[in-house]
Amino acid sequence: MSLQMVTVSNNIALIQPGFSLMNFDGQVFFFGQKGWPKRSCPTGVFHLDVKHNHVKLKPTIFSKDSCYLPPLRYPATCTFKGDLDSEKHQYIIHGGKTPNNELSDKIYVMSIVCKNNKRVTFRCTEKDLVGDVPEARYGHSINVVYSRGKSMGVLFGGRSYMPSTHRTTEKWNSVADCLPHVFLVDFEFGCATSYILPELQDGLSFHVSIAKNDTIYILGGHSLANNIRPANLYRIRVDLPLGSPAVNCTVLPGGISVSSAILTQTNKDEFVIVGGYQLENQKRMICNIISLEDNKIEIREMETPDWTPDIKHSKIWFGSNMGNGTVFLGIPGDNKQVVSEAFYFYTLKCAEDDTNEEQTTFTNSQTSTEDPGDSTPFEDSEEFCFSAEANSFDGDDEFDTYNEDDEEDESETGYWITCCPTCDVDINTWVPFYSTELNKPAMIYCSHGDGHWVHAQCMDLAERTLIHLSAGSNKYYCNEHVEIARALHTPQRVLPLKKPPMKSLRKKGSGKILTPAKKSFLRRLFD
Repeated sequence: MSLQMVTVSNNIALIQPGFSLMNFDGQVFFFGQKGWPKRSCPTGVFHLDVKHNHVKLKPTIFSKDSCYLPPLRYPATCTFKGDLDSEKHQYIIHGGKTPNNELSDKIYVMSIVCKNNKRVTFRCTEKDLVGDVPEARYGHSINVVYSRGKSMGVLFGGRSYMPSTHRTTEKWNSVADCLPHVFLVDFEFGCATSYILPELQDGLSFHVSIAKNDTIYILGGHSLANNIRPANLYRIRVDLPLGSPAVNCTVLPGGISVSSAILTQTNKDEFVIVGGYQLENQKRMICNIISLEDNKIEIREMETPDWTPDIKHSKIWFGSNMGNGTVFLGIPGDNKQVVSEAFYFYTLKCAEDDTNEEQTTFTNSQTSTEDPGDSTPFEDSEEFCFSAEANSFDGDDEFDTYNEDDEEDESETGYWITCCPTCDVDINTWVPFYSTELNKPAMIYCSHGDGHWVHAQCMDLAERTLIHLSAGSNKYYCNEHVEIARALHTPQRVLPLKKPPMKSLRKKGSGKILTPAKKSFLRRLFD
């Protein structure tokens, strides 16, 4: 095992704890960036271009028939193939947190439709589910099993917000373990079925899952209700005959107590577990080898890496599987220094360079990331993944490289400006206000002077008014300049000339109104 420090370019500001890693043919991509996607990369999915242990982000694009993929944190992801022998695969994404801390219950399917030496084009589709639809959650696992020539998704564990009937103002964002149900998901027909297995008594999250053929192994995890990390080891077997599926669970001996561990595959039947926590204030510094042979699982300790002093003394650590037997690790920067990095990163190689690429077809382990908002300070393994071995794009090194400075310029002149003194639109907290909004706030042009853009929401515009102004050619003036515009375009009010009041005099017995001339004549006549 070899430990190597790597460096990250200035785009570190986009990295959000809990983002996910996707590996397509040796090229590594991630999504779940900090905040909502910006104009520089509206998809929020980036290629991690690594050269000489230095990471650069390159934006990707979506096909025209793609749906919108929000930047989800802590989702469950796995690879999916039509059959076990298929060469091409897709990624299944379920659940996770949005930048607004809302939980998702949607399933997305990611696939590559076009790839050249400059840019990758993805197709993202949303899969509708019927039946026993799993509730919105995060910190869970999803795997795919193959039996009798068919495939089925298996979803388990995770955390969710407490039911609305139990939520109070003080504990509005409190979470609880999801019920220990096993969900089978048919990705072809969109059907979901829930199974209650007596062997699974407590909900688990941030566990490790290993899938091979028709079997899934569940290892470790954290029970939020009991605040324990039981040394559990479950074997879930799924049989897919012509009729209804058969699901059974077996409790196996020899488990280990760990949560937020990182699993990487070193060869066809061998895996390595790195990192995680064994207690709420104690990192798990030892590593284990997991061997799967003849439908048996064996867990044994292996040689401990030569951890650096910084890693040994850090209170938390995080990381994820980069594939090919390599793990990416990160620790917080030293805030005692005058100039300190947010994180320091390392790659831990657990396998030889000639690792077989086909090994990835046998495992879809959950990359567990425990949320610091819902756990103890030492139980916040917020993972994100870089690949120091990934194949780089050919061509110019600077082509399509994401530059954080572009985002800073956009914050001044783009959608996330401070449009007025009372503007409260913030990229990290903004949520769609109008039905026409997706991932950017609606804006309208103020025609005062040289003109400037303002947020429609800050101007208190009704949606009907906004649509009317957008469709027409009428000039609009923001709340700050509307009075000035009225003074320039509206003529000054001219006061009417004063006229003497006309009193109505009626002649007795007459219903006619006397004019002033008749009134004067009558007075002289009677006098």
